Amino acid sequence: MINFSLICKSKHWPARLKKVDAIIKKVLKFRQDLNFDKNIDYCCNIILSNDELLKKMNFKFRKKNISTDILTFISEINFKKNKKQKICNIFLSAEMILKDAKDNDISFYNHLTHLCIHSFLHINGFVHNKISDFNKMKKVEIKVLNKIGISNPYIQN
Repeated sequence: MINFSLICKSKHWPARLKKVDAIIKKVLKFRQDLNFDKNIDYCCNIILSNDELLKKMNFKFRKKNISTDILTFISEINFKKNKKQKICNIFLSAEMILKDAKDNDISFYNHLTHLCIHSFLHINGFVHNKISDFNKMKKVEIKVLNKIGISNPYIQN
């Protein structure tokens, strides 16, 4: 089971809430591609925030004093004999998503969709510390984006 909630913590998000909700529901239709485990209950809090908070969190938790568009935190709990639960907090910065989308000449919502896919892959064990790991993750991202109707973001125009 995958449950998610949207938590709005910035003035940049209220007008976008309905569209964000629809994007997440659309992405979660590809739960098998995203490696979600049917034996795990997922509780995903998607915190729609701002650049200031994400920059502070990026420094506190990753020791990087730079802005970022998304941060994903995962806690795993064994709450039944054979059942795990993952509590996931996904923080998004509207300002950075908009900046990155403009810099790459893509729509805000297409970039947001890509970031959601990326975060869900992290929740399910994907990493990108090595180039081989990055390539595995990128392949799945492109596959899911394609199924949704969004072109490969890694191809430069």
